[in-house]
Amino acid sequence: MKTARRRFGDWGEQVAAEYLVRHDYALLARNWTVGHLEIDLIAEWFGELIFVEVKTRRSEAFERAVDAVDAEKQRNIIEAAAAYRMERGLTEMPYRFDIITVVGDENNYSVEHLKRAYEYRNRH
Repeated sequence: MKTARRRFGDWGEQVAAEYLVRHDYALLARNWTVGHLEIDLIAEWFGELIFVEVKTRRSEAFERAVDAVDAEKQRNIIEAAAAYRMERGLTEMPYRFDIITVVGDENNYSVEHLKRAYEYRNRH
């Protein structure tokens, strides 16, 4: 049985997925996992892969939702994205990492889409 917190997070991911579709993104995957790593949403937008972390909050009174995507979370998403690209044979396709925040509740909420929220830095 899902907890109230998990149901709330699922609702936020659904809002984010609908937002992407309304803005001409093709949704490729939801909650894609490899090992213990997960990517909330994977989409394609005019030939570019978009790896999306969704953060849902009732309020940002104590912390901005986007701040929950810390350096460790970013590393995990980058690692998972590399596995997705390799598995699908998409290593040559351009890609980026976005964050979508959903703040509020089902009756009154806002959506913010941060494109290129962080970059993968290939260190040689």
